[in-house]
Amino acid sequence: MIVYDGIKSDFLHSVEDDTIALEIERNILAKMRRHTVENEFRSWENSMQYMYKVMNDPEIPADAGVAIEYNIPQTAKRVDFMISGYDAVGKPGMVIVELKQWSELEKVDNTETLVETYVGNARRKVVHPSYQAWSYAQLITDYNAAVQDKHINLAPCVFLHNYFRKDNDPLDDDRYEAYTSEAPAFTKGQVSDLRNFIKKCVKTGDKKEVLYMVDHGAIRPSKSLQNAIASMIRGNEEFIMIDEQRVVFEEIIKLSTRSQKDHKKRTVICTGGPGTGKSVIAVRLLAELTQRGQFVQYVSKNSAPRQVYAAKLKGKVKKSSVDNMFKGSGTYTEAGNNMVHTLLADEAHRLNEKSGMFHNKGENQIKEIIHAAGCSVFFIDESQRVTMDDIGSVAEIRKWAREEGSEVTEMELVSQFRCNGSNGYLAFVDDLLEIRETANYNLDGLDYEVRLCDDPADMQKIIIEKNRESNRARILAGYCWKWPAATRKDSRFHDIQIGDYSISWNLDDGQAFAISEDSVNEAGCIHTTQGLEFDYVGVIMGDDIRYENGRVVTDFTKRASTDQSVKGLKKMYKERPEEALERADEIIKNTYRTLMTRGMKGCYIYCTDPGMREYIRERLDSIPKGSPSVRSM
Repeated sequence: MIVYDGIKSDFLHSVEDDTIALEIERNILAKMRRHTVENEFRSWENSMQYMYKVMNDPEIPADAGVAIEYNIPQTAKRVDFMISGYDAVGKPGMVIVELKQWSELEKVDNTETLVETYVGNARRKVVHPSYQAWSYAQLITDYNAAVQDKHINLAPCVFLHNYFRKDNDPLDDDRYEAYTSEAPAFTKGQVSDLRNFIKKCVKTGDKKEVLYMVDHGAIRPSKSLQNAIASMIRGNEEFIMIDEQRVVFEEIIKLSTRSQKDHKKRTVICTGGPGTGKSVIAVRLLAELTQRGQFVQYVSKNSAPRQVYAAKLKGKVKKSSVDNMFKGSGTYTEAGNNMVHTLLADEAHRLNEKSGMFHNKGENQIKEIIHAAGCSVFFIDESQRVTMDDIGSVAEIRKWAREEGSEVTEMELVSQFRCNGSNGYLAFVDDLLEIRETANYNLDGLDYEVRLCDDPADMQKIIIEKNRESNRARILAGYCWKWPAATRKDSRFHDIQIGDYSISWNLDDGQAFAISEDSVNEAGCIHTTQGLEFDYVGVIMGDDIRYENGRVVTDFTKRASTDQSVKGLKKMYKERPEEALERADEIIKNTYRTLMTRGMKGCYIYCTDPGMREYIRERLDSIPKGSPSVRSM
């Protein structure tokens, strides 16, 4: 949907008459039923003056199409400015201009897509503007049938009209070359260069014809995208399905396909514990349904699973359309009904009510996902809710499905493929942490390596050694140590201090903790590891969990002040202490349950509380001799 459209001469007149921002504001209200905030209005007034300078060139045709605030169909993405027409040989084309009011930025190490700049009243990591413009053009190309069938050339670029470029500017760093070469960035003083870029694509006017074709193009994944994701999946051992995973996969394919045929909204709830293959099925569904011509997206609250699974699909490919298939759970706050054919919500227990940086957008993420999708699929394990904001539950999904008139199908994954296929180990962890009483008091007969370590340094040595095999061993810790913003990029600063031992939290350097080779020297937390798996994990249990008077007790006051997962507990404790303690107990125990079940082959444990150490030692020492599980060291 295009918010504002006209031809070049219309646009110039509107800017000259100082009405362009008002026209955009009126159209947004009429077409989107949304009121414009003041800073957005001011940004239009400012940026359109600069685009007026660019467009005020007699060689840019007066009847070239101009569109402002183009909502890419089936997404919440908006293109700032587009110019359409025909090139020198009559081929239809459209220039995509991403407008930025930034005056500076810094490069981010170990990434080809992120920069750091001041936005939203703080310094934040955001995507490089050239990557943003490229990704918008790629998204339109990948899913717009008119662009594919009419061979419309899309030319993305960036205009940072307040940005003074300097020698060796971070904007032009070599790490971003894959995107700056496709979507060049123009800065202050480069109006003539931007004009020349536009004139290569738009030689003669189209009277908005190309804009109309793009705006009314059917939604359909391109053949190149279908072939690309098929080749990425083929032979990729990370995404092989076995046994009941295949049964669940086929049933969801059937239900999703049926929704596209009869246009009836359907919701699938797939429950399963750690290691039952929920994420594998989700990624395979993403590939298979895309190959069948559907517009499909993988959704998660945490960015870590999205980053890791996209990287595993792409392999060594830097620039890929696959990135556009992985979305955050707050993407759909303004989404229209059945905007996407199928949405695959992984780690659905982590979904929140509100979205956005300040938790002030939308109504309920579960509702919004169901509303946005013809078929919505939720992969969930209620025992992995680990923050105060986590609302994902089977009951909550059922409730919103009823509200949206969506037919519900429930299925369950039971077989354990992590922890050496041992449901017994999961039952042992539940019993150990007193989450639920089970028959698995110890690990007798289980082919899974568990060690209690008396020294965290010894545990780290083991993890480093195990990691040499395949980069699949990591140290994880409960969130009992602060993660100061000022030192999040400094590996020399060790946040976690335990006697003479120290280690830094995972660095905020743009790399995924689960696959970065250097992260074996760091400690991951629940937020960087949930939904992922390793061969071996070393888990540091902090002072928020202790063993006292014959019971496992939790203490939310020992969580770090930088931990947002328990935000609001202190206030709840003052008002409703029993409810607060019960909620805190669930969060802390679920956190350690999740961390202790990330390993496929083994888990090593260190506890800061001596009582907890002795309690676990007693449980492990009760294993008869000859058991394959290692007890303590």
